[in-house]
Amino acid sequence: MKLPVQLLIGAVLSVFFVAAALLSFIWVPHDVATLTISDKLQGPSPTYWLGTDHLGRDTLSMLMVGARTSIAVAIVAVGIGMAVGVPLGLMAAANRGSLIDEIIMRGNDLIFAFPSLVIAILITAVFGPSAVNAILAIGIFNIPVFARVTRGGALSIWTLDYILAARVAGKGRVRISVEHILPNILNLLIVQGTIQFSLGILAEAALSYVGLGAQPPTPSWGRMLAEAQTMIFTDARLAILPGLAIVAMVLGLNLMGDGLRDLTDPRVRRARA
Repeated sequence: MKLPVQLLIGAVLSVFFVAAALLSFIWVPHDVATLTISDKLQGPSPTYWLGTDHLGRDTLSMLMVGARTSIAVAIVAVGIGMAVGVPLGLMAAANRGSLIDEIIMRGNDLIFAFPSLVIAILITAVFGPSAVNAILAIGIFNIPVFARVTRGGALSIWTLDYILAARVAGKGRVRISVEHILPNILNLLIVQGTIQFSLGILAEAALSYVGLGAQPPTPSWGRMLAEAQTMIFTDARLAILPGLAIVAMVLGLNLMGDGLRDLTDPRVRRARA
């Protein structure tokens, strides 16, 4: 089977940043917590491959550790959304038209009324800014997304003949949802998870940019942008590099999501055959 081009490009970009994040656990060119004021605002050199920032920190090291922060926040947030949203979506589909379905869907509408940034502000007002609170905010916003996707995919399967046969055989709604519904919508959830992962990267960067995400001294792409905005005309490199990292990571994940969708959609496969 020929893999979609966008899937390959997206996978290469995504693997590159994931590899850089994993590498940062065991090695970075320079300690990101070390401030060398005498070396501030240096350009690329053999010592500092991408130069230094206004505090003398190595930009490449900051980008590597920042990738780790962004990816970790996005992964956990998406995990929260899937762990809560998927069971809710399956429950709503299994009880279509009932009070349970209505409560779940109206609850989703209520969460959708508050974007992740607003939720983050509310959480921060109570608990203070941190990466954990950013995870909670993004994760809470992901719950209704996965609940709606799961419910929509499950409803189309509940009408199929083999589901009716399973019900005649005496299987309950929970067992049918786990054994028959969930495996058949897993590809849909994987594609949606990839998309939400990219949105999680953007959301983390936005929250860190306004000071509601990871706090110093933990590097973050969003905070690197915030710190560089006052020096955009002095050294644009400080804003361009983290901006390019965010764009490339999000682009890679979106391309990979599109490729996975095309790869798992039978209509697209038939059109290419």
